[in-house]
This record gives sequence, structure tokens and C-alpha cells, in this order.
Amino acid sequence: MSRAGPSRKARSRAPVPFVVLAFAALAGCGKDAASGSGAARSPAPPGTVGFTLSKLLVVDQFGYRPLDPKTAVIRSPMVGYDAGAGAAAGGRYEVRRSADGGIVFAGAPSLWNNGATQASSGDRGWWFDFSSVHAPGDYFIADPARHLRSATFAIDRHVYRKVLKAAMRTYFYQRSGFAKQEPYADHCWTDAAAYLGAHQDTQARDVADPDNPAKNRDLSGGWFDAGDMNKYVTFAVPAVHQLLSAYANTPDAFTDDFGIPESGNGIPDILDELKWETDWLEKMQNPDGSAALKVGDLANVKASPPSSDVSPRYYVSSCTSATIAAAGMFAHAAVVYRGVPALQGTARELATRAEAAWRDFSRKAHELHCDTGRVRSGNADWDAETQDGAAVVAAIYLYAATGDGQYEAYVKAHYRETYPYRDFGWSRYHAEQGEALLFYAALAGADAELKARIRADKQADVAAPHGVYGFDPDSDLYRAFLNDAQYHWGSNQVRANYGNTNLDVAASGMGPADAGPSDAGPYRLRALEILHYFHGVNPLAMVYLTNMYALGASNSANEIFHLWFGRYSSDSSAKFGALMGRLGLDTSGAAGRWPDFRSRWSDALTSACGPPPGYVPGGPNQEAVRDGVPEWLRPPAGQPAQKSYKDWNADWPESSWSLTEPAIYTQAAYVKLLSTFAQ
Repeated sequence: MSRAGPSRKARSRAPVPFVVLAFAALAGCGKDAASGSGAARSPAPPGTVGFTLSKLLVVDQFGYRPLDPKTAVIRSPMVGYDAGAGAAAGGRYEVRRSADGGIVFAGAPSLWNNGATQASSGDRGWWFDFSSVHAPGDYFIADPARHLRSATFAIDRHVYRKVLKAAMRTYFYQRSGFAKQEPYADHCWTDAAAYLGAHQDTQARDVADPDNPAKNRDLSGGWFDAGDMNKYVTFAVPAVHQLLSAYANTPDAFTDDFGIPESGNGIPDILDELKWETDWLEKMQNPDGSAALKVGDLANVKASPPSSDVSPRYYVSSCTSATIAAAGMFAHAAVVYRGVPALQGTARELATRAEAAWRDFSRKAHELHCDTGRVRSGNADWDAETQDGAAVVAAIYLYAATGDGQYEAYVKAHYRETYPYRDFGWSRYHAEQGEALLFYAALAGADAELKARIRADKQADVAAPHGVYGFDPDSDLYRAFLNDAQYHWGSNQVRANYGNTNLDVAASGMGPADAGPSDAGPYRLRALEILHYFHGVNPLAMVYLTNMYALGASNSANEIFHLWFGRYSSDSSAKFGALMGRLGLDTSGAAGRWPDFRSRWSDALTSACGPPPGYVPGGPNQEAVRDGVPEWLRPPAGQPAQKSYKDWNADWPESSWSLTEPAIYTQAAYVKLLSTFAQ
């Protein structure tokens, strides 16, 4: 099955030389595991004494709600880097209390798929169903014959609340031009406001006319896009739309106490965070309604922390892709913000801006080559098809915001230009387009015939045999099937959206009804099992969020490719380079590969801090070698698709960014999925 749709931001990192900047002071960093924020987790509970923690017994490491289905996976690796690490399953497994080891349930596991080895994971295994355990508490799965145990986990109604807060707080750390200081930032991740210096974001220069001070603009604010510190209007689209949809769908999940500076102001913190981004988008709009495309450096700058980067910043002045992207985000935000009294004035302003952007886009031909690559690092252009799909999104939300019939007429004439009509799975790629269509299909007063047609098209997609919808017990040992072609750069974004597109079915009543509060219906169950995959039910037995030990994880992602939270210290490396220079030795090309000069953020277990909690890395990538990872590095190379991952953050030539780089859009897809179960 071929991959459908874009999956990654094109990088132009190596072998372009990096500009290396000074790091923060590193006194006392990286001494031992006990000093690291991740390693400061609690000791094993007393009830686990006598059992060895094993990656062969995998569970959701945060836990389960009381009435949810609960299935542990017992894995026996047959192919890949860990082949032969597991033995056959025992005849009896137990659920034990973590506090005292008391047995609350016991039974035999069932062999998955007649003992077949799954090609995508390289594993065979068993399922151990303990759904009948409802009582709140902390537990683990025990293999008494081999004295092995799973990670500990909780059963609790609100087991995902703290996880959601951590995942949302990553956007605070991604804020540009905003100081991260205690108490809102842990002491490990404080920094001054970045990119507010001379010729930076408050005085950004037009890259096409850099010596003309009349074109300098204040483009401060917004979010860093990913592991780099640049800001893109087009790349913001899935993040902004999916976070807005997450709030609209599950407002009770998003309270006003997420620990950001705006907490307690009477506005849900997710909307405060979104407003930080939409305020920046307003600055990116030109007086004629068009929008600038992106802001960033002219070189790949290794800036850790971000405030250490004093490089001048530049912008790409305008492009139709940015303009129609802004129109859609402004209009959608206007629809959501107007439901909050304190944001109603902002909502009116955004609706006006959305209409201005629409007018500018409508009178121009598609501009297709705005991004020359001079401003690093991702190519932010959209092709004509993507711009056309974005125009339908903008028209839908403009119609909802204004009631103006011209926008509905555009939707009726062009709705089939959206991505769901060029792919199966509806919202697995360009999720904001599929979600906008379903928003229209539920909109009071919208054209009844078109609403019915959209619903019928979604239902036809659900009925097609492509493996995206519903729960098939034979499709995946780890209960979260992803088509093999989707194990590419950014696979975690697509996996989360497999869950989200199933939740759309359940919420819209388009399939068999989901059965009551247990989430046992096929579509909500599919989404829930995908959430469990993120939380440890996978071949790595790893939570695909960073540094979550303090929140209950036993094995969390320890490293991400992020220029702030990089592996090596520029300060220490510079001293090393000076020493080597005095010795007359050449260090060219060695940056990022010198041993033993770890930064305080390099990983959650062996350095002082590690990355902040809650970042979602890009995910397994079976195309890693094609994307720059050396073939000799195994894993991730040479592995089954689900094991095509390595928990590391090395720079070029290892190119870890193609697997471990987080991004605001991957984060948003996960947050949207998680929020459904965190209410």
C-alpha cells in the first residue's frame, strides 16, 4: 500500500555547517543518574519485590480508567535487534497490587493470531485480558513462573489528566519571545525571552530586500515549529486547527490550571496558548490581507538555550499558501473564541482578518515557489492542490463565523478538492481538512443535501477494507494497527490521526453504536488502543513522550532531536576544540559527535535535566536510511517497521531528526486523541 500524502517537513540541515553558539553554564550537569530529573523517580513499590521489570510484558504505563477494556501484551521478539530476548508465555499471569503484591486477578493469556510472527513488529505474542479489574489503585502484571513483571500502572477515572497537562505544556516551552521562568518553568528549563534582540523578530528583515530598513517588521511571538526555532504559517495549520477542534469537541478536558502564566485568568489554558499563536499570525498578515510565509535564520543555528541565538532573523514576505492558511486559522479561531466572553472581541477581529485574507487569496493565481530556502529550514510552500483544499477549510469556517452565503457556495462547488477525496482514511493526513468537512456536516443551518453527501462519503470510507477503521484483533499484536506504508518520517502524527478519524466516526454516529461508558465499541476502542500504544503497548515497551517518569512512566522517551535540548554542550565542545587547536589537531566535522560533553538536557536518565516532560517524538521510520540515517546504525536501520526507532538525538551524520524530532503538529494530533479520554 503506497503512502498517501505528505508526512514530513523537508530538512536541509546537513551537510550545511552549523553556527555554534554558547550554551548556558553547565556546572554540575550530567554527573550521575540520581541528579537527572527523569532518574529522580520513585523506587520500585514494595509489592514488586522479587519480580524483575521486563520489556516483554507491556501495558499502558500511566494506566486505565476503571471501565475501560484492559489488555496486556506478552511479547516474544523473533526478528529485529532484540530477537530471542523472550521465552514462551507462562500458563498463568496475575494482576497484583503494587503496594503489597496482593493478587487481585489471575488467568491464562491467549495466543495472538495462532502464534504468527507479525511482520511489522517482528514479534509473536499473547494477550492477557484483565478488563474485570475495576477498583482504583496501582498495579502490575506478574509472570510468577519467571519472576517477571510489567511496568506499574494506575486504575483511576482521571488517569490521563496529568498526562494531558504535560503534553500541552510543551507549547509553553515552544513559545518564541517569551521568558520561561519559575514557577511556570521548572528550573531545568528556564530561559530568557528569545529572538528579541537587534535585527531579530521585533525587527525581522525581508529576506528578499534585507538592507531596506523600511521593510523591517515586528514578527515576534508564536511557537517554534519543531526542534528548530523557526516559525511557519503553513506548518502551523494542523496544530492550530486540531487544538481548536480538540477544545470544541472536549472542552471539559481543558481547564484553566495547566501551570502557564495565564492560568487562573478565566480562559481555558489551551485557548490562552492558541491565542499566543494567533496573535503572532496577526503580525504575519500584511495590510492587503496577504500573509508572510515564515520567519527564521539564514543558517542552521545550534542554539541552546534559544535566547543564546543572536543571529539576525528574516521573513518571506507573502505567499498565497500562507494567506489561505491564515484565513482558515483566523476563521476557525473566531468560531471557537466567540464562545468565551473574554475572547469575543478577539473573535470579531479574527473574522475580519479572515475575510481580508480570503479576498486577497481569491484575486490571485496560486503562488508556488515563494520559499527559496534562504530562510531555514523547512520548505513551507504548498502545491496548488493543498492550497485548494485549504480554501475549502477557510470557506467552511468563514461561513460558520459570518453566515455569508458566498462561503457556503464555495464549499458546495469545491468540497471535493479536499484531501479526503484523494486518499482513504479521511483525516489521517491533512487532518484539518477532513475535520472541517465533518464540522460542516454537523453545522446547524448548513445545506442539508451537502451535509448528507459528506456524511455518506465518510461512511463509504469507513466501509472500505483498508484497515483504518474499527478494531480487528488479527491486524496487530499491539492492538493499534498502522498500515506499513505509514511508518515514515512523522509516523506518530499519522498514528494519532488514525485514532482521531475513528473517534469522528463514533462521535458522528456513522457506525455501530459504541457501547456505553466502557468504550468497547469498535471505533472508540480503536482510538483507545492507539492511545495505549503511545503509552507503552508497543515493541519498545516505551512511552512515546519525553521524560514522563515523575508522572508514572517506567520507560519513557529520554531524548529528542531539539536544538535547545541537544546532546552536546557547545560550551564544553568549544573548550575541547580550543584544546585540540593548541595541540595542532583538526576538529573539522566533529561538532555534535565528540564524546563525553553532554549537555544538561541531553537525556532524561544520565544528564541533569533531560528534555521537559510531554514532547511526542516523530516516531518509527522504516525509511530512516533514505532520510539520512546511516545504514550501519541498527536500530533504527534494518528493523521491522515498528522497531525502526532509536531513542537518541545525534546530529548529522546520524540525522536523528527523521525519527525523534517533535513538532507542534505531531503534538496536536496526540493531544486531540488524548483529550477525548481525559475528560
